[in-house]
Amino acid sequence: MGATTSGSGTSRTVTHTLSVLVEDKPGVLARVAALFSRRGFNIESLAVGATEHKNMSRMTIVVTAEETPLEQITKQLNKLINVIKIFEHDEGNMVARELWLIKVRTDTANRSQVIEAANLFRAKVIDVSTESLTIEATGTQEKLDALLRVLEPYGIRELVQSGVVALSRGPRGMTNSK
Repeated sequence: MGATTSGSGTSRTVTHTLSVLVEDKPGVLARVAALFSRRGFNIESLAVGATEHKNMSRMTIVVTAEETPLEQITKQLNKLINVIKIFEHDEGNMVARELWLIKVRTDTANRSQVIEAANLFRAKVIDVSTESLTIEATGTQEKLDALLRVLEPYGIRELVQSGVVALSRGPRGMTNSK
């Protein structure tokens, strides 16, 4: 289910991580995103990529919503012709990661400090210029936010991040039952 809960009374807003297995065809992403948009939901994270099965893609969608409206959306998603399967991850039973590329201002005086900070977070320096370093980091949102806080005093020139990707823990997968 969700990573965070907020609200009071009977209305409960939760962050949900959904995996949606779809046919790899033009327009599928647009139709799925439009469904969320029509219902007034903001997709916080969206990652799409190939799967272990030819002609199938997997979307990982992170959205904050109340329980009942999300249930309505998943029912509507199931009706889309190119949607094969929808799975809502349980926060305690999933592995989720993001990829960030961070370009940090550096000079000869602070370059080694920035490299050391990257190493502490098991991030990699993937590009070096006279005025900047580009760092590749993967991890949870919390880890990446912490890395960013450490690097911000040096000056962030650019930041780009992938969407969250997630898998259930253990042997069972979305496309098989074993």
